Parts: sequence; C-alpha cells; structure tokens
Amino acid sequence: MFVDLPLDQLRAYRPPLPEPEGFDGFWERTLAEANAADLDAVFTPYDAGLTRVHTDDAEFSGFGGHRIRGWLLAPRDAAGPLPCVVQYIGYNGGRGLPHNWLLWPSVGYAVFVMDTRGQGWSQQKPGATPDPAGGTGPEAPGMMTKGILSPDDYYYRRLYTDAVRAVAAARAHPLVDPDRIVVSGDSQGGGMALAAAGLVPGLAGALVDVPFMTHIRRALEITDADPYGELARFCAGQRDLADQVLSTLDHFDGLNFAVRAQAPALFSTALRDEITPTSCGFAAYHHYAGEKELKVWPFNGHEGGGTHQQAAQITFLRRLLG
Repeated sequence: MFVDLPLDQLRAYRPPLPEPEGFDGFWERTLAEANAADLDAVFTPYDAGLTRVHTDDAEFSGFGGHRIRGWLLAPRDAAGPLPCVVQYIGYNGGRGLPHNWLLWPSVGYAVFVMDTRGQGWSQQKPGATPDPAGGTGPEAPGMMTKGILSPDDYYYRRLYTDAVRAVAAARAHPLVDPDRIVVSGDSQGGGMALAAAGLVPGLAGALVDVPFMTHIRRALEITDADPYGELARFCAGQRDLADQVLSTLDHFDGLNFAVRAQAPALFSTALRDEITPTSCGFAAYHHYAGEKELKVWPFNGHEGGGTHQQAAQITFLRRLLG
C-alpha cells in the first residue's frame, strides 16, 4: 500500500527548511579542519581478475585524518581523462569487492567507491574501514545515535566529511577528469550524495536515490522502520534529550544541503517506501536548487527503481557527460 501522502499532494510538497542557526559556519569549520590534513590519496593496483577493468585499491584521509578505504575502477587501457562517478553506500554496507561495481566502467566511466567508516557488516558488501572516533554519551545500537547529543560529535559529521574528501581523492586519480565528477548513492548513500552536492563546488552531476537522512523530523513521525527506528528507541528511553537530538539532526538534514546544491541531479523515490518515506524524497527534490529530474516508482518500496533506475541514470549521464 502507499505509505505516505497522495501523489497529487506529494507533487506540491515543499516543507519549511529545518536549518539551524550557524549551519554554514558549522560546515565551513568542519571542512576547513579536514582540509588542514593532507589528503594523501593512494591508489595501489589490485588484481581482481577483471580482464577488461583496471582496479585500484584506494585509501585517503577523511575526517580527523582517518584512513578511508575504497576502490577505483575504470575501463582497462582507457586513455582518460574520464568522467567519474563517486559512489556512496547504503546503511550497513561497505565497499564490497571490485566486481560489485562494474556498471560505470561498462558505460566507459571511472567509478570511485567510498567505503563507509564503522559499517560494512552487510553480507553482500562487507566493509574495511573502522571509525576510530566515538561520540560521548548514551547511544542505541547502530550508527544513528553515535554522538547524537552534539553536532561536533555526531557520526554523520565524520561520514559526510569523508564523502567530501572522497570527491577530492577521485579528482586526484590520473585517469579522472576532475571537472566531470558525479556523486551517487541510494538510501544512506543518496543522503551522502545530497550532502556532497551541497558542500562540494564544481560537481558535474548528482544521482540521488530514495535519500535517507532527509526531512528527518517528518520521517520520525511517520515510520518506525530502521534506521530511523534507532532514533525513536533512543528518544523513548532518553525522554528528556529528544529536543537535543533533533537539534543535532538538523545539522545533517538533506533539505539544508539541497537548497545549496547546483549540479544537475536525477532523483528517485518510491511510493511504498517505509524506510525513507516518499514525502522526504519529494521534499528534497522540491528544495534542490540545481537543475533536476525525478523518477517516481509507484509500486516499489525501498528498493526503488532498481535496475530500471540504473538505466535512467545511464541515459541521464550520457546526456550530461557524453
């Protein structure tokens, strides 16, 4: 069944921004601190058994100088410089193995896959990057409440900073055209792509699928599904901390990044999505400041458009990048 507002209301749904005071200053300070450390992007050739694809095992310095793992794949023997898709990963997932990421090299592009710190417990795509930092105070199992009582300590401050630094790492690769970088992801990865689109200048495009961490206050009101459920369970126990939790989350809400983004973007949302409610995706789309398109999947849940959405992305990027 549809789990949110009727489609005609969604097409006009543009809620107020949850922008906290000092939002821009918070992120300027955060990225300035990160940029003070050497990026030190390292690409080591890796034999994945893929005869048609060049593969590098990648590392770079993210938030706090912590080393973040990744993969860089490109068509073998490509002359370059190539367009590059910086790929962010959904909740629980990690960078997996190189053969998980063959779509964009098959199209003729490079792909830079950023591992997700402290996650990667997915059986399909295990990760390889720890999260050396930890917030103070109580938390619920999962990542959603790590350091939740302060924007400075919150887990997603580290993760979004890693996402910005991943773009810089991709731009440092000799096969990559630094002016043709696209950020991409679904669910948590879609939220990261939205954040990067609002924080990184000069992107060529953004692919934002069923974005998580967007219109967060609304999501907490209409879904019990995890990962948002982690926040609800925390606030159920820490009753007197709910306002503090929401204040922290406002610093990481995708709507606040959407209004600052300029790169052409292709969005997707699904009308039966109980994990990232449809109104949250429509809100991000309507607030997005750059050129934009939206694919709506009426009969799908959090899987969204799946391979059909990928086909739409190929068409979108071929038109955008060649």
